[in-house]
Amino acid sequence: MFQCFTVAMFFVLSSITQLSAQTRTYDTLPNLPEHYVKRMALFKSEPVKTGAIIMLGNSITEGGNWKKLLGDSSVLNRGISGDVTFGVLNRLEEVLRHKPSKIFLLIGVNDLSRNTPDEVIIENLFTIARRIKTASPKTELYIQSILPTNDSFKNLMAAFRNKDPHITTINTQLARYADKMKYHYVDLYSRFLGPNGSMDPQYVTDGLHLNALGYQHWISILRSDSKVKLK
Repeated sequence: MFQCFTVAMFFVLSSITQLSAQTRTYDTLPNLPEHYVKRMALFKSEPVKTGAIIMLGNSITEGGNWKKLLGDSSVLNRGISGDVTFGVLNRLEEVLRHKPSKIFLLIGVNDLSRNTPDEVIIENLFTIARRIKTASPKTELYIQSILPTNDSFKNLMAAFRNKDPHITTINTQLARYADKMKYHYVDLYSRFLGPNGSMDPQYVTDGLHLNALGYQHWISILRSDSKVKLK
């Protein structure tokens, strides 16, 4: 069984690395490749839920109890801890087999921890949007801004420090091209800022990952946004 798992992981991760053939100085694999493969195996084992709301992203999404937070037992959590934009591109087929009514996407901070260039992350996000619209045109896509981080937390990993200029650059482009790319942009970033201009410490455990109050705040932002339809 271990051998089968290893072979499966090889093929999944190989497909991710092949998403961009140019010479790179950054890593395109998810931060936790074995966890990625395990989560994908779980997702593929689940039955199709046509028209479901899908929460798509990395550990910040995976950590949310979305069925409870949204009051909707049909919501699918497609967060994978450590995932990057290349990983999401690789697994879109599994997401889109459900022909979801809505997709809420939050991804990119792990790419930044790998020093992936801003323009590459932006292009990957735009490619995700195009693929979703082509394969499932009735799906409403919400691309949420990358959240701020807080460098004052001693337990924030070094790879995530000093990323705010990159986060704001990416978010600016996501907001700018929303209408043209036919997705809804949701500004979480500004609503999570604290008085010092970083992630408000009351919402996080380590300067990056959300606590219970942070998830409640996220939901309150979605419910207060006139563009967002949660039903």
